Order: sequence, then structure tokens, then C-alpha cells
Amino acid sequence: MIPRALLLGAALTTIALPTGAEPLPAPIAALERQGLSIHDSFEAPGGLTGYAGSYQGRELAAYLLADGEHVIVGTLQDAAGNDLSAAPLERLVRAPQDAETWAELEQSAWIADGDDAAERVVYVFTDTRCPYCDAFWAAARPWVEAGRVQLRHIMVGVLSSQSPREAVALLASDDPAAALADHQAGGEIAPLERLPRELEEAIYANQQLMHGLGIMATPGILYRQGELVELAQGLPDEQAMETVMGSPRPPIE
Repeated sequence: MIPRALLLGAALTTIALPTGAEPLPAPIAALERQGLSIHDSFEAPGGLTGYAGSYQGRELAAYLLADGEHVIVGTLQDAAGNDLSAAPLERLVRAPQDAETWAELEQSAWIADGDDAAERVVYVFTDTRCPYCDAFWAAARPWVEAGRVQLRHIMVGVLSSQSPREAVALLASDDPAAALADHQAGGEIAPLERLPRELEEAIYANQQLMHGLGIMATPGILYRQGELVELAQGLPDEQAMETVMGSPRPPIE
């Protein structure tokens, strides 16, 4: 494991990378061999060259000293205590990774709840047997009905043996959005005699995506703040709801 702060000494040599890539200085290549993924380099103060990396899902910055022979891994701060590592890591590591995550969410099996023209999209991992999912659905009505937010319910079946069958039934209905709304209003989900194989696989893929994102409970809510994807797990409180929805609660007309 790469510690928070690490000082390495190495001879001033380089390691050849694939054709078209710049060779890495030996200290940076040594970090790569230890498991640090290098995403890009950036200019840093004090004659340092910064390298934006990640290790086991965590963003890390490495700073090559001016001598080219030593590297420090950690957070660079100025005299006022400002974190100078956060912005380049956000721009070079997290933002591209979050763009890939958002694309995966878009390609999952979800049910739209709200206007397709809504300015904000919020993805929600939803289980039909989850009371907190029901509560989130109800709490989101003002934003959805005002046309500000479209919820995209990524259906999973993790809470009950009936959850996967019900999730498939909703996706297989003629109007999934209406079927989900009816379920939220207390309606029964009509069982299917035969579950379409492709939808069973879609539910399984949704669950793999959910677990891959480290979401352990429903609702698992993902939304964008600028270029970054943020996660809220469980039912948000009123203040958190406004953050998730991207605006204050709309007035009731």
C-alpha cells in the first residue's frame, strides 16, 4: 500500500511507455510499479512537477522534485494552508472518472420519472420493497412536478426475494413510468408468468453497477455538481434534498 506521504530515491533514468506516450521519470515509474495509476502531469509551485494519480479508488498527488531523482506523495499546501493538490486531482482524475460513471448510469436499465426536458437528472437505485425509496419518491414530487428534475430509477432487487421479479415486471410493463407511479401510490405490481431473460440480466447488471459504486443500501442517489458525481445514500433530509435536487423546494401552487 502506498502511504500518505512517501519519499523515494531513484537513479535519474526513465521507463519506456507505450508508443506515443512520454516516458516517466524513474521515481514516478517506481510508484506506478507499486500500484499507483498515473493519469496526467501538471505544473506545481516550487520547481515541482505534479502527477495526478489514483490508488484503490482514491486520488493521490505525487510531486517530482527539481532534481528529478525524488518524489513526494501527499498534499501540497501553501503558506495559508490552502490545499494545492485538490484542484488538479479533481480536474485530471476525478472528473474523467465521474464522466465514465455518468455514462454507465445512462446505459443502465432505468425508469424515467419526470420531464425529459428537465434541467437536472438524478439517478436513484430503487428497490420495490424499500420504504425509504418510497419516501424519497414522495419527497421529490415538488421538483419533479415542477419540471425541474427528472429522476431515473435504476431498478434493483436486493431487499426481498420478490424484489427482482417486481423490478422486471415494472421494466416490462407497457408504460414503466406509469407502473412505477401506480406502485408508489400503493398499487400492486402485476406478476409476470415468465420473466424476460434480457430484463433479468439488466437487473443483475444494475446490481453489479450499484455494488461497484460502493452503494450498500437503497435509495442510492447520484447527482452532478459541476463535472463531479456526488452520492447520497438513504433518505436525504430537507437540506440535503435541496442539494440533490439542485435548487430550493419549489412552492406549492
